[in-house]
Amino acid sequence: MRRLFFLVIAFVAMTQASFAQDRVFAKHDKVVSASLGLFNARIQTGSGWKTALPPILLSGEYGIVDNLINGKAAIGVGLDVGYVGTKYRDASTNKFYKYSNLILDARGAFHYQFVNRLDTYAGLLFGYDIVSGKKRFAESEFVWGYYAGARYYFTDRFAVMAELGSSVALLNVGVAYKF
Repeated sequence: MRRLFFLVIAFVAMTQASFAQDRVFAKHDKVVSASLGLFNARIQTGSGWKTALPPILLSGEYGIVDNLINGKAAIGVGLDVGYVGTKYRDASTNKFYKYSNLILDARGAFHYQFVNRLDTYAGLLFGYDIVSGKKRFAESEFVWGYYAGARYYFTDRFAVMAELGSSVALLNVGVAYKF
């Protein structure tokens, strides 16, 4: 019985130690994520405006530096592709106008692991918003911003994620997969 107890303790300690080391976003890690946005950041507001398709964001990130701040921090770079569809109803003519925003961003993030399985990060992004639709209301433009997020890993590779402050929506929630 005592041998079984020590085997269980050793197994739990080894799995927890290896899992804790793998949770920090590290050099050469690749993470892809897909999320839906809440609180659309790219549409006009006010009377007549309506979201036709909620914000969708696909992201990829690659770890370029790790072992910072006692081995708990890393830096990653990546790309975002976002899409938002909106409609505007002109009250004077009762016509509907459709708009779409395709946002392409480059991003950089600083990651820090506070607790096991939780990858927290903050960063900057810079990109271009390609607007399709009647130019009277919206035009294509360069965009920039900052964001903060977290990924909680249920396994070594699969996580749920949330980000505040992207160029597509004020809040994005979704899933992530680490290679």
